[in-house]
Amino acid sequence: MSRWWTESVAALGDAVPLPLAALLLLAGALLVALAWYFFPAWVPRRLPRVGRLRLPRLRLPRLRLPRLRLPRLRRPKLRLPRRRRRARPETPAVPLPAPRSPEPGPAAPAGLADRLAAEGRYAEAVRERLREMVRLLVARQLVEPRPGLTVTELTAAVARVRPGVHPTLHAAGAIFSDLWYAQRPATAAHDHRMRDLAADLRRELAAEGGHR
Repeated sequence: MSRWWTESVAALGDAVPLPLAALLLLAGALLVALAWYFFPAWVPRRLPRVGRLRLPRLRLPRLRLPRLRLPRLRRPKLRLPRRRRRARPETPAVPLPAPRSPEPGPAAPAGLADRLAAEGRYAEAVRERLREMVRLLVARQLVEPRPGLTVTELTAAVARVRPGVHPTLHAAGAIFSDLWYAQRPATAAHDHRMRDLAADLRRELAAEGGHR
């Protein structure tokens, strides 16, 4: 390798003088340095393009198809019957009389309830007998009359004072709730049962008052 290099340099020295060869090498190095420094400013961005043959465009007519409009099919709406929500019979509101009204005689409320029962209005007769029982409790100051009082609250309030009358009031409240809130048909049996419960309440209150 060194021999070949020596012979090549000697042949170049015989053909070209040494000072001229050094000057050419220096000029070449300068050109390479300038090209490297100014790259890529000296490179053309767009190369010349060869002309292309442009063929005429053939425009075909557009075929428009008629739109087909189909009739809309309406689905029949199925309406299901709504179920009536029944009120909970546990806490129905019971109408109360005026506060601390004097205890009426047994003939007045019983006569109204009996007339309603004789006319076949058993639900209203049951309601009137319950009002009689509430008036009796208010008159004996076992419960405070206030609007919106429920059967459950009435039974609980009286049971704290007179526990012995709790079963009677609970049974009366259940009959009233079934007829007026559960919308069950009232019969004469409901009225007879309510009449017996009202008599039991009067008897129980009188017995407890006698013991005291």
